[in-house]
Amino acid sequence: MADDDMKGPGFDPIADEYKTYEDYLDNQITATDMFYLEDVELARHLVELGIRGNGEVIRRDEFEQRKEAAEQARQARLNKKPKKLASQGKNVEEFPLLQALKDREEAVRNGKLTTIIFIRDVNSKKQEVSGYIDFGYRLKTENMEPYFDRKKRLMPRPTDLSFYNWETQTSTSNPTPNFQVIADNEAGLLFKNKRDRKVINVDPRLKPGDNSTRTELTTPEFLQVSFAKHQLVILLFVQFLLQQCRSGSNKGQKMETGTRCSIVK
Repeated sequence: MADDDMKGPGFDPIADEYKTYEDYLDNQITATDMFYLEDVELARHLVELGIRGNGEVIRRDEFEQRKEAAEQARQARLNKKPKKLASQGKNVEEFPLLQALKDREEAVRNGKLTTIIFIRDVNSKKQEVSGYIDFGYRLKTENMEPYFDRKKRLMPRPTDLSFYNWETQTSTSNPTPNFQVIADNEAGLLFKNKRDRKVINVDPRLKPGDNSTRTELTTPEFLQVSFAKHQLVILLFVQFLLQQCRSGSNKGQKMETGTRCSIVK
C-alpha cells in the first residue's frame, strides 16, 4: 500500500490495496464459497460475473484503467508537474457537451469544482439508458482524450454514480471518492459531496442545494444532457475565518457562505 503522505489527488483505495485483479476478486471470496466450490478459479469467475461477492464488481478492464490512472497520479505527485488536460488543443466548439466539459476540466482536476453529468440516450444495442456520471472520477480513472477526439462517445455505465436501462429495467448506483449516493423516498436521488458534506439535488423541479447549480444543455448529440455543478468553498471559507481571527473580530461567531456557482448539464 502507499504511504499516507502519498494519498493525494488521484488516490484510489482499490487500486492501492490490490496489486492484481485476482487479488481484488480473492478478497470477495469467503471460506464458505471455497468449501462448496473447491476451486479458486471458479470462485473468481463467479465473483467477476457478480454471482458471488459484495455487490457491484469492477470489471477487469476498469480495474486495469484505475491501476494505470492511480500510477499516473502517483507519478504526477512525485514529479509535481501539472497533468496535461485531456481536452487541451481539442477543437470541440461544434459539440456542446464536449465544449462544456472542456471549459470545466481544469477546475475539476484541481479540486475547485465537482461536476455530475446526466446523460439520457440510446446505447449500441438500441436500448434507452440514462445515468449520472462523476466527471472528476472519470478523469482520474479513464483516459478521456478519445472522447475529446470524438473517437469514443461518452455514455453512462453501470459503474457510474447511477445507471438505468429503460428496456431491461436494470438499475445500479455506486459511490465515488467525490460523492455518496443517497436514495430518498420523497426527494428521489441525492448526491452528497464527501469533502464539504453538501447535498446536491438533481431533481429539476427543486433547488440543487448550497453552492450548486443545475443547467440543461441543448445539444443534438444526446436525447438529454444536464450538468450539476458544485463549487467547493472550504478553503476560501477557512481563509476568511483566519483573517477574521487575526483581526480580533467575530470570535466565536458562526459564519455562513452565500457563494453559488453554476454548471451546465
